[in-house]
Amino acid sequence: MIPRPASLLCLATLLLCGANVSAAFPAPSRDDPACSAEDRVFMARAYELARYATTHGGGPFGALLVKDGKVIAEFSNCVHSTGDITKHAETGLISAFSPKIDRATFARSTLYTSTEPCAMCCGAICFSGIGRVVYGTSEAPFVSVMGLPADPDPLTSREILRRISPGTKILGPLMEAEGLLIHEAYWPVHPEDVGKS
Repeated sequence: MIPRPASLLCLATLLLCGANVSAAFPAPSRDDPACSAEDRVFMARAYELARYATTHGGGPFGALLVKDGKVIAEFSNCVHSTGDITKHAETGLISAFSPKIDRATFARSTLYTSTEPCAMCCGAICFSGIGRVVYGTSEAPFVSVMGLPADPDPLTSREILRRISPGTKILGPLMEAEGLLIHEAYWPVHPEDVGKS
């Protein structure tokens, strides 16, 4: 069982989705070979948090912060329930917990996030000083599931962090097939949320 922090935000009973990735959506990428077995355990938790978000006022995104093999913070996207467009999983976690976690702890921690961080989230990762990021689903396939056209010149989180926070190590995708199941279960039935989560 994955350890849980004493204080959880936007969290309660987790609901699992049973959708199947259809042939209409892109095939999942192979796992980043630099990811470990422990990374897989914590990515499974990020996906649980993403599933939770879909039924509690957020888009399908979850994140957790891990130091020395222990979860020290968790957050599920809650953009819709709060009306706060900055409540992505990553920015929400950093905002909620940065008053309680010092920069030295952030630097020695890994942020696990269910989907590749956006530019806003990369900025928060940079300013918090998080030392390592592992993401589950790459942006390109999840954007396709949302029904948006492919970006011919995408700006990836790897490139953003390489430029603004070169000391941050970023790995992913990891367990992308599982992440695409979550996105496929959410976006086709929530078209009004496209571009708002």
